[in-house]
Amino acid sequence: MRQVSSPLLSIRVLSTYFQVKETVVKAVDDVSLDIYHQETLALVGETGCGKSVLALSILRLLPKNSQIEGSIRYKGLEILEASTEELRKLRGQEIGMIPQSQASSLNPLLKIGWQVREVIQLHKKIGKLEAQKKVVNLFTRLQLPDPAKRMNFYPHQLSGGMRQRVLVSMGVACKPQLILVDEPTKGLDAVLRKEVVNLLREQAAENSSSMLLITHDFSVAAVLADRIAVMYAGEIVEMGSAAGILAKPKHPYTQSLIDSLPGRGFKLIPGFGPSLSLLPPGCRFQPRCRIACSDCAALHPEISEVGANHFVRCFYAGTLYLNDHCHQFCFMGGGGIGTAIGGLCIQSVGFSQFFAIYCLGLLVLLTAAYILMGQEKETSSNQQLTNTK
Repeated sequence: MRQVSSPLLSIRVLSTYFQVKETVVKAVDDVSLDIYHQETLALVGETGCGKSVLALSILRLLPKNSQIEGSIRYKGLEILEASTEELRKLRGQEIGMIPQSQASSLNPLLKIGWQVREVIQLHKKIGKLEAQKKVVNLFTRLQLPDPAKRMNFYPHQLSGGMRQRVLVSMGVACKPQLILVDEPTKGLDAVLRKEVVNLLREQAAENSSSMLLITHDFSVAAVLADRIAVMYAGEIVEMGSAAGILAKPKHPYTQSLIDSLPGRGFKLIPGFGPSLSLLPPGCRFQPRCRIACSDCAALHPEISEVGANHFVRCFYAGTLYLNDHCHQFCFMGGGGIGTAIGGLCIQSVGFSQFFAIYCLGLLVLLTAAYILMGQEKETSSNQQLTNTK
């Protein structure tokens, strides 16, 4: 859970770009977030929104054509200014990572025991026999069958669930304070997914570790996360407590993701995510948003706090989640300008107060119109009476 103490990891205005020939790919754009001690933050979003790039930026494991701007501080250390030696000590020992791809993350030519032992020996500076004992103990805790024998297996000799356990063992081997977990349940069936989720929860509790959980599955985030950050097209669009976001999502994209779950009707989100090298103007979700108005395409919303530790990047922030209401306010308020003004008023005073003021103003306008019509009718009657005389 979120603590009053200083964060373990603090990210501020982080941007990660890739230069591909003449094109700039904005994979992560102006992201700020904190992860506290013994807290799990789930980063949720569709494939290609920049989640994995954010995790790799934390450890500076990016290709040469990348450019990272902003600040990433871990226990006071500015990672973007850290030396090669500082990064070597940080990776694995202080910050562990569990990658998403079993096939590409495990070396097919090396036995799994050797691959896990290497991590331990690199950071703990112990002998081979002692490291092997630690690997066996680790495999035993992770419930890998016949651990002493499995140490001599190659990755292709293990099932998908076993390979996932090996990746977890590599990530937690040195009991890091922070674990970056990238799509741990991707491609697994329901039974293995449940096993992996329970495994991650147990390891985080056993080692008192914090966790950045990267996933596209809200059901996994609901079980493991204390807080949730929703990412779309390189930026955070909503962030708050897991219970708050799952119960009352305030961004249209978050609401659409939850509605797309099989248990919620499997309502697909129309269209596709934008290219990170050719982002749309205004709100990046507006081409797919069912309540988008004209101002959404013209103005880019800033992320703002709409509740206690609940942040949303939307002009309406859950207050105008009915398409009819949105278009009514667009029509009555003078199109995009009226909607923008209305949105700002709603964020300032709240929807109920804004609606009361709106109704009062509408009543005043109708009363004035009625009085003017009465005056015109009386004037017309007087003119007719004069002409008759």
